[in-house]
Amino acid sequence: MRFHQLIKWLAPALLAVNLIVKIAITRPTIGGDLILYNLVVLLAIISLFQVPLQNDPLAVVFISLAIASWGIGSVTSSLSQFFNFTGPAQLVSNVSYSLFYPFAFIAIPRAIAKGKKLKSIELLDAAIFGLGLCSIIAALLLATLLQDSGIGTFFSVLYTVCDIALIVIVLASAVISELSIRLSLLLSGVLVFAVTDFFFLWNEITGSYHFGQITDLGWLAGIVFMALSFWYIPSPNQREAKIHPALIAVSIFISPALLSAIALRPDYFPSYVVIPTVITLLLAFIRMTLVIRQANNLGEEKVLARTDELTGLPNRRRLIAELSTFDGVEGALLLLDLDGFKPVNDRYGHEMGDRILRQVAQRFSRSLPTGAILARLGGDEFGILVTGNDDATLELASALKATLSYPFILDGKSISISVSIGHVRNDGAGELLQRADMAMYEAKRANADAPVYLP
Repeated sequence: MRFHQLIKWLAPALLAVNLIVKIAITRPTIGGDLILYNLVVLLAIISLFQVPLQNDPLAVVFISLAIASWGIGSVTSSLSQFFNFTGPAQLVSNVSYSLFYPFAFIAIPRAIAKGKKLKSIELLDAAIFGLGLCSIIAALLLATLLQDSGIGTFFSVLYTVCDIALIVIVLASAVISELSIRLSLLLSGVLVFAVTDFFFLWNEITGSYHFGQITDLGWLAGIVFMALSFWYIPSPNQREAKIHPALIAVSIFISPALLSAIALRPDYFPSYVVIPTVITLLLAFIRMTLVIRQANNLGEEKVLARTDELTGLPNRRRLIAELSTFDGVEGALLLLDLDGFKPVNDRYGHEMGDRILRQVAQRFSRSLPTGAILARLGGDEFGILVTGNDDATLELASALKATLSYPFILDGKSISISVSIGHVRNDGAGELLQRADMAMYEAKRANADAPVYLP
């Protein structure tokens, strides 16, 4: 237990050490701004692997990835300051910093309101929202307000836009959850992190930023608060967490609009804006494909859930559902039970019995008027909902009985069965299925040649 508590407080303690060192030594140093600074990030990640088990494991994984991505950006940026790296070091740093947000967009809502199993749609939503909306808005701000096409300034604007989006997500998730220590720490971490980004952007615009200034500790404080929040119990009032569909729709809508604007004014927007815009549209297309496929699968599942696998007819569930909409309709429910089917099943086997049931279903189907519903209720029992007056429905019952008056010829064998039919008029008294069942058993008991009719 003491070891766990030590792991929990290592990152906050080292953050305090960083603050003391920065107050004492204001100029950038390798020991302070490279080693001690980035060690806080590493300890925050290590602490996340020791958090209590009641956490959503996916939230822990994705917040770890978010902090690790930011840490890679921080290490790269620090190394380039002290060792004068050439080449794409700054780009690598900026890309790593920006990857913090898609991971955080998944992790933080799940940490506040525990989500269910991670779905591909959730990942795509985070990518579309993070890459699409945030990068595009950043590009628009860059073009309209700053009139600066530099990619470094673009990333600075991107971070602040993503921070605003992250604050919105945290507040939206917090609305459906009770106030707790975890929520307070998460919200504090996001706000401190965002404020530091805003201050950094302002210094970049005014040209007053210098590496290693004391306000850089704000990023570490935000990360430490976020990591520390996972050590506290989640809110008991939890619901499924996800990015609101309206935000996804806005992200997708802006992309083609921006592409059209770029085509009309190619000199107004930075050229690299096309890349996130095209990727957003591609992700949106993939998301649409997945949604359509899931909708089709759901539709098929609903059909299968109400379909008899052997005959392809509606099953008992479908018939009961139709009965609920049958009120006030002139018609009848017919319940049919095959006579002599069990001896055939016992003598020739279930495979032959299944073939007979399929042919029985075909014979019954051919005798039905348009709009009638024939369902297999299970075993050798069938049900029919049909509209019409008493004479028409009784005539149909007689026709159905006549369809089994001639034998089935299967594999050279002549097999004869008959059917007992219970008929109940839809008189508004309810309990049609129970009454039709009683009429059917009365017909079977009496061995009646005609269907038994219960008014």
